[in-house]
Amino acid sequence: MRRLPAIFMLAALTAGLPLLASAHQGDIDKVNGSVQVEAGQQAGDVSTVNGAVRVGNGATVEKASTVNGAVELGDHAQASKLGTVNGAITLGAASKVSGEVSAVNGRIHLAKAAEVGGKLGNVNGAIVLDEAHVAGGIETVDGDVTIGANSRVEGGILVDKPSGWFHFNRRTPVIVIGPHAVVQGTLEFRREVVLKVSNSAQIGPVKGATVEKFSGDSP
Repeated sequence: MRRLPAIFMLAALTAGLPLLASAHQGDIDKVNGSVQVEAGQQAGDVSTVNGAVRVGNGATVEKASTVNGAVELGDHAQASKLGTVNGAITLGAASKVSGEVSAVNGRIHLAKAAEVGGKLGNVNGAIVLDEAHVAGGIETVDGDVTIGANSRVEGGILVDKPSGWFHFNRRTPVIVIGPHAVVQGTLEFRREVVLKVSNSAQIGPVKGATVEKFSGDSP
């Protein structure tokens, strides 16, 4: 994937060096433990190693990131960027991330009315949108992708081929575009996938895969 190498570099640096205090007021940095931003509170950059980052309902942070842990954004919470290495990312209902959401070896789930203004991507792990919106496109290498009913994606979908030591080419990813979902932009597949698209969905041009149509709520 085009933008994921930056995450790998971050992981290597973070694993080998102590966390440094940053310039933003209200930043939270921790090693070996989880971080909690309470509901309705505000914070700057929130990060940890070997622990989860949890942002409560209605809370606002700049960036939330971790290595070896999950990132959880509560209902109606807001952030500028989310990232993790070896952990899942969850966006609660009506939450909003203005920039990028990225994971390595982790599932990404967007609940109803959640919004991502930038790119959303991972290397390995399912990506699921439940009536959610992604404005900057979706990228993965080895993850299944489910664009749930009434979800919307601009910027297309890219499933890249495995390369180098991130060689997960052992299974065939399944891509599902649900009822009344909209995917604008090219759906590009650089490896074999199974692509299932609802009869009521709207999608852009498809490269590298054959569309299998389905009716009803799911394939």
